[in-house]
Amino acid sequence: MMDTEGNLSTFIITLSIMLFSWIFIHRLKQRNSKGPKTWPFLGAAIEQLVNYDRMHDWMVEYLSQSRTVVVPMPFTTYTYIADPANVEHVLRTNFSNYPKGEVYHSYMEVLLGDGIFNADGELWRKQRKTASFEFASKNLRDFSTVVFREYSLKLFDILCHASYSNQEIDMQELLMRMTLDSICKVGFGVEIGTLVPDLPDNQFAKAFDMANTIVTLRFIDPLWKVKKFFNVGSEAVLDQSIKTIDDFTFSVIKRRKAEIEETEGINKDEKVKHDILSRFIELSRDPQSNMTDKSLRDVVLNFVIAGRDTTATTLAWAIYMIMTHKDVADKLYSELKRFEEDRAEEEGISLIKYHKENPESFNQKAMQFAGLLGYDSIGKLYYLHAVITETLRLYPAVPQDPKGIIQDDVLPDGTKVKAGGMVTYVPYAMGRMEYNWGPDAASFDPERWLKDGIFQNSSPFKFTAFQAGPRICLGKDSAYLQMKMALAILCRFYEFKLLPGHLVAYRMMTILSMAHGLKLTVSRRQQDS
Repeated sequence: MMDTEGNLSTFIITLSIMLFSWIFIHRLKQRNSKGPKTWPFLGAAIEQLVNYDRMHDWMVEYLSQSRTVVVPMPFTTYTYIADPANVEHVLRTNFSNYPKGEVYHSYMEVLLGDGIFNADGELWRKQRKTASFEFASKNLRDFSTVVFREYSLKLFDILCHASYSNQEIDMQELLMRMTLDSICKVGFGVEIGTLVPDLPDNQFAKAFDMANTIVTLRFIDPLWKVKKFFNVGSEAVLDQSIKTIDDFTFSVIKRRKAEIEETEGINKDEKVKHDILSRFIELSRDPQSNMTDKSLRDVVLNFVIAGRDTTATTLAWAIYMIMTHKDVADKLYSELKRFEEDRAEEEGISLIKYHKENPESFNQKAMQFAGLLGYDSIGKLYYLHAVITETLRLYPAVPQDPKGIIQDDVLPDGTKVKAGGMVTYVPYAMGRMEYNWGPDAASFDPERWLKDGIFQNSSPFKFTAFQAGPRICLGKDSAYLQMKMALAILCRFYEFKLLPGHLVAYRMMTILSMAHGLKLTVSRRQQDS
């Protein structure tokens, strides 16, 4: 008995020494590593979990030391890149080797299904071709311009009431409502009415935000499949959120189908409406399309995340940047005033006479100004375009974008990546790297985009807010159109002031939204009060 206990004790001691020696050797090898601390089996999961709420800035710290950072995790390895040469290799040069991949698809499928942002191969190419055709349509462009102007003025009216009483508002929430209403009108031809003075509760928007947050957590939660199987914890909340989302989405599809059939029943020559969903419904009638209501549901939700969340969060960060940089606010206002005067002269409108005859018509002035903002004319607002682009450089709507790896490969900087792993380019960090933008990389400076007053583009592999290569964002022009329309109208007539003590920080989601909203007060510019 004594010998048995002694042998067991010796075995335990020997095993413990071997285990601690293994961990010690592993950590010793990490001493010269420029990446995060890793541990056997766990990889860098501990450090990543500790820094989860500030993960984008955590990556900035490592990518400022090394242009490529390898982060082992329990079931896969992430390779983060910030060098434009590596990004171009992944997004264009060897594009076919870096799809969204099965891992990413499994995380996001519950929300985005097989929509364009979550699809690869032929399914992606087919959706891309259809969407490309629609975004190039003059009818959709003109329709979008009218809708974006309409909802920007609705937001203007809400701010007008808030300015009277110095009411505190959450600008991010209002912008989310504006872009949700806009994308539902442009994308699906329906009015959902969330941007009205009484700000009605919207369960779809809440459920969509919750689902977005939880699927993002899946990327670092090794137990999410277990929780999903037993329908507990965050996965139980996700399941309920998806039910709310699907109820709304399928009702939209059903409504649009009924409206189309009713219209055709009255007038068979009536053309399908200009909204995107109507076009996809029309395409789904082709037996060879294989499109079901589930396919249409995926189309709807992919356009919602593209047209609502990304645009609203960028507008929120832009307003935050404008209000905290007085020189930028002044230059932007000057450009908008000059634009108004020049366009009014072209239209034969006497602004001085109009304003004298209508001294109290603040809303009328805004409507008149908005009427000068057309698809072509708004393109002349170069400083406004630069303000938005500079915002996207520092606060990209999609802060990280992971890709799967099909075959082993070597990146241009010599980094080896293994099949089955993930490569993630990091727009948030790329915009802050001095090796990309110079010593003032961290500064907000719209002037960096202008040459002799004219906007100058940068390489899409350096400025990656809209991705690049074959997957470059199809809605880029549409997004700029809505953002410029809204900011032009709001910044021409209002000034914004952040509430004292309000914390502005991002929330960990697939989209870089503000964790606590954007709480501020709004006042009319003195010239227009």
